[in-house]
Amino acid sequence: MGLVDTADTVDVVALGESMVTFLPSRAGRLADVPSFDRAIGGAESNVACVLAAAGHSARWVGRLGADGFGDHVVERIAGYGVDVSSVDRDPFRPTGVYFRTAGDRGTGAHEVAYYRAGSAASAMSVANVDLAAAWSGRVLHLSGITAALSAECLELMYALTAPRTGRPLVSFDVNYRPALWRHTPDGPGALLELARRADIVFLGDDEARDAWGLHGGRAVVDALPEPAIVVVKQGGGGATAFGGGEKGTAGTAVFVPAPKVDVVAHVGAGDAFAAGFLSGTLRGLPLKARLRYGHLFAAATLTTPADLAAPPARDHADRLTALDDTAWGRLRLAPGWTQAEWDEEEANTP
Repeated sequence: MGLVDTADTVDVVALGESMVTFLPSRAGRLADVPSFDRAIGGAESNVACVLAAAGHSARWVGRLGADGFGDHVVERIAGYGVDVSSVDRDPFRPTGVYFRTAGDRGTGAHEVAYYRAGSAASAMSVANVDLAAAWSGRVLHLSGITAALSAECLELMYALTAPRTGRPLVSFDVNYRPALWRHTPDGPGALLELARRADIVFLGDDEARDAWGLHGGRAVVDALPEPAIVVVKQGGGGATAFGGGEKGTAGTAVFVPAPKVDVVAHVGAGDAFAAGFLSGTLRGLPLKARLRYGHLFAAATLTTPADLAAPPARDHADRLTALDDTAWGRLRLAPGWTQAEWDEEEANTP
C-alpha cells in the first residue's frame, strides 16, 4: 500500500496516550528522590513530536483529561509544531501521569510508577475518536500500548487497521508491555493480529521472543508475511529491515549496525528510531538510509535524560547517513552531538 498524498493530508498522524512524566532531580530510588521535573511522554506523541521537529507535518490524535496536566501535554506537543486540533478532552477522567528514576532504565535497577488506570486515554473508542482525523495522514502511526489500555482501545485499533479503500500507510510499533494486558488473556495474539494488518512493523528481537516465542528476524518475517516492511531491532547491536516491496512481500534483508552512543537514558529511544525510519520513508529513501536515520534519531534521545529530544538537523543527518560503512562504524555520539559541527573529511579518513 503506497503513501496517501492529497492537498489536505499531513505527513503523519500518531494516535495514542500521552502523559505527564516526572523526571527525578537526582539519581536514586523513587523513595529517596526529593523533587521531580515535569515533562511529557507517550510513544505515539513522541513520534509525532520528533517528526515535526524534523520538518514533517504531524498531527496527534488522543484524549486527555480536562485538567491542568492535560493543558500542559497539549501545550508541549503543540510547541513541537504538532497539530493537536483533534485531541479530545474528557471532563470526567484524568490525564495519566508517571514517575521514573534517572538514567538507569537500561541497567535493570530502574523504577517506573504509572498512574494511568481510568485515564481519559484509556476510554478511547470508535465512538469518541475522530476517525477522519486519524486517517488524514500519509502515514498513520500506532503502537501496541494503545491496544493494551482497554477493551475499547483494542476495538479502536482493530477498526483503524482494518483494510479499507484510501487507508494510509499504517506503521505499527509492537511495544509489548505484559503488565498492561490485564483486560484480555491473549495480548500477544492481539498484537500479532494488529501487526499483520500493518504496512510497516517495528519490534525488538526481545519482544518477538517474549510475546510470540520467535527467535531471529527470519522467524519474525515468517510469522508476519503481510507487512511490506518489518524492522527487527537488536538493541545496541543494530537493526534489520526485511522487505521494501509491496505489502505481502518479504523482499530482502538489510542490516545496519547502530553507532556507538554515550547513553544518558534509554527511555524514548525506540520511539525516536521509529520517527527516524518514518522520516526516511516519507522522503523515499532506501532501506539502508532509513535504518541509519532511525539510529541517528534514537541516538539524539539516548544522549538526553528526557523521553523527547530534538533530532539532528536534516543536512547534518544526511551527511552522516551518506558516510561509507567504515566511517559509519567509527561514529561515536556523545551528549550534545546534534548541535556539534561534523567534520566530514575527518570521518572519512581511514
